Amino acid sequence: MAKALIGHLHSDPRTTARLAADNARLRARVADLEALTTRLKRDNDALVAARADELLERESDLQPA
Repeated sequence: MAKALIGHLHSDPRTTARLAADNARLRARVADLEALTTRLKRDNDALVAARADELLERESDLQPA
């Protein structure tokens, strides 16, 4: 019974170290995902701008001079 309870005690240094390691790993993962999201948004904005320019050029070519 004592072995089953040791995982639930907050004073267990193994639990504290494991939680700290998990927390650090998750924070690093969140930072990686935020960086990826920022990069993808920037790439998407560049693609949208390029496509808009392409459509405007195509539209100006179709109009009579």
